[in-house]
Amino acid sequence: MPRVEAAAEQQVRPWPCPRGRSCGFAGVASLCIVALRCYQREVNPPLTPAPAPRADSVRPLRWPEMLGYGLGDVGFGVYWKTFEALLLLFYTDVFGISPAQAGTILLVTRVSDAVTDPLMGMLADRTKTRWGKFRPYLLWMSLPLAAAAVLTFTTPNLDQAGKLVYAYVTYIFVMIMYTAANIPYGAMLGVITPDVKKRTTVSTVKLVGAFSGGTLFMPIIPKLAAWLGQGDAATGWQRAMIVLGAVAVALLFVTFWTTRERVSPPPHQKPMMKRDLGDLVRNGPWLTLFALGFVVILTIAIRNNAFAYYIQYYAQVPSADLENVRYWFLMATQAPYAVGAALTPWLSRYFDKKQLFTYLMVGVALLCGVLYMVPRDALWAMFAVNIGISLVLGPKSVLSWAMFADSADFSEWRTGRRATGLVFAAATFSVKLGGGVAGWLSGKLLQSVGYVPNQEQSATALTGIVVLSSVLPGACALAAAGIVRLYSLTGPKLALIQHELERRRAAEGAGPTS
Repeated sequence: MPRVEAAAEQQVRPWPCPRGRSCGFAGVASLCIVALRCYQREVNPPLTPAPAPRADSVRPLRWPEMLGYGLGDVGFGVYWKTFEALLLLFYTDVFGISPAQAGTILLVTRVSDAVTDPLMGMLADRTKTRWGKFRPYLLWMSLPLAAAAVLTFTTPNLDQAGKLVYAYVTYIFVMIMYTAANIPYGAMLGVITPDVKKRTTVSTVKLVGAFSGGTLFMPIIPKLAAWLGQGDAATGWQRAMIVLGAVAVALLFVTFWTTRERVSPPPHQKPMMKRDLGDLVRNGPWLTLFALGFVVILTIAIRNNAFAYYIQYYAQVPSADLENVRYWFLMATQAPYAVGAALTPWLSRYFDKKQLFTYLMVGVALLCGVLYMVPRDALWAMFAVNIGISLVLGPKSVLSWAMFADSADFSEWRTGRRATGLVFAAATFSVKLGGGVAGWLSGKLLQSVGYVPNQEQSATALTGIVVLSSVLPGACALAAAGIVRLYSLTGPKLALIQHELERRRAAEGAGPTS
């Protein structure tokens, strides 16, 4: 072990000052990096035996179970991609509120997530049932989540003030229900197997499922709403969500019945909310990932918010072909996410997670710059560049979730305590916060450039739409490439942690775990 420990010590030294290197970041991104570097100065604990999670005596992890777990994110992808890419359009063009009001709703709701997400994570950590800690919530919360989604996409017969209140209440409600189901589901990634390599594979299957859900369902929602509404857009959107909710419920039930939890907290660990929160904010790798998740989801959500506006108003598409072009554009930009995610295990053979993440984000920034220069009438180029961006973005989510699971192991290694639900809850909050800020920025920008729903847009509004589609996502991608350089759980460091945790489990007499 001496060579491994020496390598680990070298691995966790703070990243040297980037003076003289090409950074390209300023403002908020620079402040975030400086703050996070302070947290990276951690003192590693001595490698002494400590309480560790026990492996439950359950069947080994096989592909059918991985696929069952991935189907859960197909169901969640139906909701999340709809919220991320179509809710702003629904609020402005169907529900009937301004872009700025809609964007503010998306942001304010994330404030409630700052409370509900950690609480849900701690609640899940303290849940004890014969099915485990996290699985039961898929069974308990799938139906309430579907009902809340239908209410969110229902347009009431109210005045403007009444509609605003209704939108706030229903969106906050649906996000609470989403939190109650999705955070336990995400935390299962940390307990379905203790094996790092298998965990990356499971994360790949999970994210392929999420992107497949978006690919299969998001492009057809506008068509489904038009068909079910028969000229009444409000009724059509409500009925479309009833159909999609039923599909999502069935998928979450399948995940519940096909999966198992294998890693448990130390047997003598007592619930200590203050201690768990303290351990989290002192977890340097997790703090880096929190900032990274926030910035990366800005990249994706801003781009997704702009899709519908970009095709409908910026691209020069004949009105008769608009529905078909929009369908295929959404399909062409969602399917590559799944392809990119599926390629992650292969790419991980040649690149470390941190290195690969950096290359991906720089590639996204370059492609966004290319998209900004594409002429309005070059529809083929719009398709090609957006396919490329989605393909390059595909592996980032797989890497992020696997890295969050590694940070949960790191916390246990340092403290002897495991709070998987809290780690993933706070991670999910970073993603949802980024989505809320993206919606707020998108709505504010559209409002400031004079966007008017269902009308021909001014030159200023068109410029705002193309900036929203390319420049802002590209800038966020560059910021993410800078932040990921602070991540320390790579190579020998991660190997040392996994070796020590396995030694602790063996000392407690744990059997095979995967």
